[in-house]
Amino acid sequence: MNDPIRDLGGQDRISLLQTFLQVVEAGSFSAAAQQLGTTQPTVSRRLQMLEALLGARLVERSTRGLRLTEEGRRCLAQARSLIDGWNSLSEDMGENNQPLSGRLRVRVPHAFGQYQLMEVLARFMKDHPQLSVEWMLQDELPDFSREAVDCSVVVGQVERPELIMVPLAEVPRVLVAAPEVAARLPADLQHLAPQDLADALSQQPWLALSTFYRDEIRIRPQGGGEVLTVPLNFRFGTDSLFALVEAARLGLGVAAVSHWAVMDDLAAGRLVRVLPHWCAMPLPFSLVFPSRRHQPARLRAFTALMREVVPAIPGMRAVGAGERPR
Repeated sequence: MNDPIRDLGGQDRISLLQTFLQVVEAGSFSAAAQQLGTTQPTVSRRLQMLEALLGARLVERSTRGLRLTEEGRRCLAQARSLIDGWNSLSEDMGENNQPLSGRLRVRVPHAFGQYQLMEVLARFMKDHPQLSVEWMLQDELPDFSREAVDCSVVVGQVERPELIMVPLAEVPRVLVAAPEVAARLPADLQHLAPQDLADALSQQPWLALSTFYRDEIRIRPQGGGEVLTVPLNFRFGTDSLFALVEAARLGLGVAAVSHWAVMDDLAAGRLVRVLPHWCAMPLPFSLVFPSRRHQPARLRAFTALMREVVPAIPGMRAVGAGERPR
């Protein structure tokens, strides 16, 4: 009688390893089953088959969740390398003739995911009709080791050596206020010496975007120059860019805002530039993914399109292109 475990072919063994990886990254059998589009008993059975094939227990269950055994940790490192190698070989052999398919899972900050990047996404999906995309709007960087995310769009600095960070553009930021607020600012503000300017600005009612600035804001002359740090005692603070812009429109104070988010308000006169010859320090805009050796063809294609298109989006700027917002 044949042994179904020992008779597994190479592709079936890869499938078992992929299931094991999904369980580890999802943190539970039920979550892995949902992400794989199957049932929890099926996932459990696949893991048992892999453990029987390897002759070692890989995962232990407890009331706190799943825990890898020592053999499981060793298997995890080897499994990732094997699957990356198989995927790379499979795609390299077939990608010249095969259209992109599968599902790309992208995490995007709320503001950019709802507006700025939708045209880029639509172009990508139209170019690759057999590909599906899961577009998750969250501002926090994902835990790639536990969440089913291929890449994440990030605004701001990321200091994580285990991640690859692909710079796409910069986000210029300007100082804005409602016309009635700007009218109350000192008439000679633009001509003050740096320290006097910092003192004068610190006395104004400020709106803080807690994700990027709260107790101080760093500004510098448009076109480059010495950076000036302005201490703040904010009147209104929020973690929402949209709430910040609305608070500025309603005359609650001065804000440092991504230029793209207020372009229409500036053109319509609902907001005006404060210190038009100064800008808040720009924010890096990057695509981030785990530093594994292999990236799926769909991720490589998405990265290439983002690098091409994002710098040309109105209100964005190519890295190192200068200080003036477009």
